[in-house]
Amino acid sequence: MESRAMVLEEGKERTTNQVKGLPITLLRVLILFVTICAVFSVISIYTLKHFGIESVVTTSVMKSSFQPCRGEQDRLLDLEDWIRPNSNPIHNMSDKELFWRASFGPRIKDYPFKRVPKVAFMFLTKGPLPLAPLWERFFKGNERLYSIYVHSLPSFQPQFSRSSVFYNRQIPSKVAEWGRMSMCDAERRLLANALLDIYNERFILLSESCIPLYNFSFVYNYIMESKHSFMSVFDDPGPYGRGRYRNEMAPLVNITQWRKGSQWFEVNRKIATSIVEDTRYYPIFEKYCRPACYVDEHYFPTMLSIEAGNALANRSLTWVDWSRGGAHPASFGKSDIREEFIVRIRSRHHCKYNERNSTVCVLFARKFSPSSLKPLLDMDSRVLGF
Repeated sequence: MESRAMVLEEGKERTTNQVKGLPITLLRVLILFVTICAVFSVISIYTLKHFGIESVVTTSVMKSSFQPCRGEQDRLLDLEDWIRPNSNPIHNMSDKELFWRASFGPRIKDYPFKRVPKVAFMFLTKGPLPLAPLWERFFKGNERLYSIYVHSLPSFQPQFSRSSVFYNRQIPSKVAEWGRMSMCDAERRLLANALLDIYNERFILLSESCIPLYNFSFVYNYIMESKHSFMSVFDDPGPYGRGRYRNEMAPLVNITQWRKGSQWFEVNRKIATSIVEDTRYYPIFEKYCRPACYVDEHYFPTMLSIEAGNALANRSLTWVDWSRGGAHPASFGKSDIREEFIVRIRSRHHCKYNERNSTVCVLFARKFSPSSLKPLLDMDSRVLGF
């Protein structure tokens, strides 16, 4: 018994000595760990108390799910993004999509930005623009006041240099056949593409054989100051007018409303939009006005005389010579280009301009062949004004 007690005392003494012998370094580590935990707990409580757990979670969710518009990381959309003209008219919209998009328009006419109205020059051509150098000279120095659109055969590949005003002005095109609805489709396609630019206010349809008869400033002011749009509209009682009418077009279009006119027009933005958005008259003209009814001579003149007759000047701004007869107007080449010839074209007319008598009735002329280019460029600049 006594010996057993001695053994226990010895064991107890050894254990006590082991505890007393724990390394002082381990104790320091334990104290440091406890201190760090305490500090972390205090910081956490302070953060939750002052910022709230909801804001922390919300911020995390927003950072992970928010995707900036159009892939831009540094700004939101502003007005400039909606009104900036596209420098390249190429797009992949179908005609249906294009016409729908082009029908958009501001209802408030007081623009919230400085809008300098432009004239859209729309060239309807099969391929090259042989008179382009003359037009280059005409446009020079007026870059902020015009825009250009070219509709050609889809297979045509233009070769304009980067410095040309016609560079990258080709719109997505389709084949247009003379006298058929595809020709009107091409004209509507030009209008629709031009309407996408909110700065375009007036729209002129031209061919590759057209030339300007005055300088740009004169043309721009004449068009912008006009109260009317310019489209030739008249009632032709003969076989090439009313003789092309089909009774099936009534009651939407009666024979007394049937009109004929020139294909080459100049219209304001409101009229251009009404042409592009039309779904009322288009189907019956497409169905019933086919050769020998030439739809490009009747569709727009008839529709607009019914819907917007008071807005039209009932004349074209493009001079054409039909005096020689036949299905096509006279053409002019190198031998025809004289100063007196240009003066005669400009001065032989009388018309109304803003309800006043005027002798300035045409601003453009056609049909000029490629051979006319050099004598036109060599002509005294005082004749054409450029």
